[in-house]
Amino acid sequence: MRKNKSAIKKARQGEKNRLRNAHVKSTMKTNIKKVHLALQGKDKDGLQHAFKEAVTCIDKAASKGVIHKNNAARRVSRLSKKVGQSLS
Repeated sequence: MRKNKSAIKKARQGEKNRLRNAHVKSTMKTNIKKVHLALQGKDKDGLQHAFKEAVTCIDKAASKGVIHKNNAARRVSRLSKKVGQSLS
C-alpha cells in the first residue's frame, strides 16, 4: 500500500485514467467493427455514416493520448482504403 500523499493521489489518477482509456478504446473498436459489418452488408449509406463515426472516434482517442497519433493515422488509412475499394 502507498504511504505518502502524492503516491496515493497518483494511484487514484492512474485508476481514473485506466478506466477512461478502456472506455475510449472500446468505443473506438466498436465503431471500427461497425464499419466492417457495413462493408459486408454492402449498405453504402450506413457504411459512410459508420466510417465517419469511426474516424472521429479514432481521432479523439489519439488526441486524448489513448493511442499514438501514428497508430490512429494507420487505422484511418486502412479503413479508408477498404471503404474506397468497396464503394468503387
